[in-house]
Amino acid sequence: MKNRLIEKIREARRKRRKLFSAFLTLGYPSLQATEKLIEGFEERGVDMVELGFPFSDPLADGPTIQFSSEAALKRGVRLQDAFHITQNLRRRGVEIPILFFSYLNPIYHFGIKRFPHAAKKAGFDGVIVPDCPPEEDGALWRACRSSGIAPVFLMAPTTTPERARKIFARSQGFLYYVSLRGVTGARKALPLDLAENLRRVVRLGSKPVLAGFGVSSPEQVKQITKVADGVIVGSAIVERIRRSDGRLKPVLDFVASLVRALRN
Repeated sequence: MKNRLIEKIREARRKRRKLFSAFLTLGYPSLQATEKLIEGFEERGVDMVELGFPFSDPLADGPTIQFSSEAALKRGVRLQDAFHITQNLRRRGVEIPILFFSYLNPIYHFGIKRFPHAAKKAGFDGVIVPDCPPEEDGALWRACRSSGIAPVFLMAPTTTPERARKIFARSQGFLYYVSLRGVTGARKALPLDLAENLRRVVRLGSKPVLAGFGVSSPEQVKQITKVADGVIVGSAIVERIRRSDGRLKPVLDFVASLVRALRN
């Protein structure tokens, strides 16, 4: 069963190339803009997109993504909109891997066993659920495996070595390493112990490790990818969307600058 995320990672490994993942909030600033941004990201060399479903009670999201989620919810964004956008993109030949980023409540409401199959049919490749660790809700993870959706798990700086090995083993495609102690949000400086923590996680196996939370500049992208296999940028992109007043070019230019930093 084809999975664009797994294929992208195999390609990156073969070419010894770092990976760049971009986060967007579904429906912010609009559903049409979300669709156009994903297309633009692919054209500018982004390796994968995390499409965040807006949720009213987030666990990991900081003020920037909370703001975007609230705005999207006021517009009446629904889970079916994520399926519709992804289907449209796939029909137009967009092949960038897309991961569904959501808290458990919306997935539970849709149907734990039903969701992964619907997501795969729509064209999604993976799922990230911050408030559902690998030890919880086995029915969801089994349905993901049977439908060909890769569950990607998060690991924090405070994760114990024993549990880190378990999370690493169960995460498919790549491991999402949370670079800081706290919620998402652009930071002027990265944690002082980030490089040391990343080296410890990278040694757990051959699976790519991508670091996210707080990454906000080309310089930080370069710094992180000296150790990690790639980066995830979310809040800095969403903040650029907010400041661009509906214009997409400044957002795409910013993302292109981050991708160049990673490639060079």
